[in-house]
Amino acid sequence: MNDQYSLEDTDDHIRLQTAWNQVTKRISAEFSGPSFERFIRPLKAVSISDDAVSVVAPGRFVHEWVSARCLSMMEAYLSDELGRVVRVDITWEAREKPEQPKSQEVLITPAVPDPVAFRPYEKFSFDSFVVGQSNRLAHAGAKAVASEPGRKFNPLFIYGQSGLGKTHLMHAIAKEVLARNPKYPLVYVSAQQFAEEFVNALQNNRVEQFRRAQRNVGMWLVDDIQFIAGKDKTQEEVFHTFNHLHSLGKQIVICSDRPPRDLHLMDERLRSRFEAGLVADVQMPDTETRCAILQSKAQHDSVSLGYEVAMYLAENVPGNIRVLEGALTRLAVQASLEERGLELDLAETMVEQYYRGTLAKPDFRKIVEAVGKLYNISPDEIRGTSRKAPIVHARHVAVFVTREITGDSWKHIGSLFGDRDHTSMMHGYQKIHEMMHQDKDLRVTVKSLMRDLYPEG
Repeated sequence: MNDQYSLEDTDDHIRLQTAWNQVTKRISAEFSGPSFERFIRPLKAVSISDDAVSVVAPGRFVHEWVSARCLSMMEAYLSDELGRVVRVDITWEAREKPEQPKSQEVLITPAVPDPVAFRPYEKFSFDSFVVGQSNRLAHAGAKAVASEPGRKFNPLFIYGQSGLGKTHLMHAIAKEVLARNPKYPLVYVSAQQFAEEFVNALQNNRVEQFRRAQRNVGMWLVDDIQFIAGKDKTQEEVFHTFNHLHSLGKQIVICSDRPPRDLHLMDERLRSRFEAGLVADVQMPDTETRCAILQSKAQHDSVSLGYEVAMYLAENVPGNIRVLEGALTRLAVQASLEERGLELDLAETMVEQYYRGTLAKPDFRKIVEAVGKLYNISPDEIRGTSRKAPIVHARHVAVFVTREITGDSWKHIGSLFGDRDHTSMMHGYQKIHEMMHQDKDLRVTVKSLMRDLYPEG
């Protein structure tokens, strides 16, 4: 019988919650905002065993909706994140109306984190991080910050597409700092978590307690900062927390899916502060680095993976590192079921079955919507006739992405943008092409946008 672990066991708690946070993030891309908020966000991952994760839904209706629409997706994503095949056992519990307290005093569970309670994920260390040309600067910056917090590169801002190692580096920083001093006061928080806890603190008149928890620290690590874009009060709180810590020489590390200049709904004061230290990008690794990452994961998981098979997977499995590692997990499970090694013919069969032909090209509507969301400009304006500089730039980016993804003729692309002449389409494409050669941030932004238009596998 498999042993069941409670979330009171810290290592399992951290591992499960880290995986669960990534799973819900990936699922959020599949469902509309209201559906995600109503049915996915309330789910709680409560325990983990060798081959199962127990999830609790708040009520029968949510339980039935999740079971019918996304249970298999949830199992696949959790297996990818945990590095082994697991099933999801979902149960439900009835919501009970809380009893009114007899006195006027209302007991409220503190809505702030314990700065010393965070423990980095054991797997995410500098030793297990594979360094390549695509992440060398970010790795060097993280190592320097971990060695001398507050003395070099403050703040450290790491950006790049999801699944390329940003969170790995943040946990590695925390792990090294805590290894030297287990009681070192640091906070690791996602921007989404920061926003939710800040709102909770406002509602329950516990703002000062919240601020003490965030500011009485030696290191402040904030993941996915892009999620507070457009949230004015939360941005204001982040701004003041940033200023307070920076003025005291406390180390700040921030991660985002895009560079500061492309956080278009972010307060300009925050963007300028993010750029005051080291801004380092993490790009999609080259084939050799992808191969090395697979071999590193195989060694960590005690799986025998030959170079030929690793290189085949690196070359033929599309998507980010998380998808690539998920492919290795899938291959290892299949080999175990067939009682054989991780052989090339088995890898070829798996790739053909699960990864070839699965990435349907996004259509023009999705491309324009994605560009519009990035630049906070409506699709109608992008397709329209306005000559305002921000709109023209977004339109040129949309032309570039459309041509790169669809390969359509200039005449057809011109018809999509309101029957424009094909020469204007060629001009827009060439302009972005030249700018990307000169502007690294724009190059990373456009490439990330194009990758995000495809499903992750």
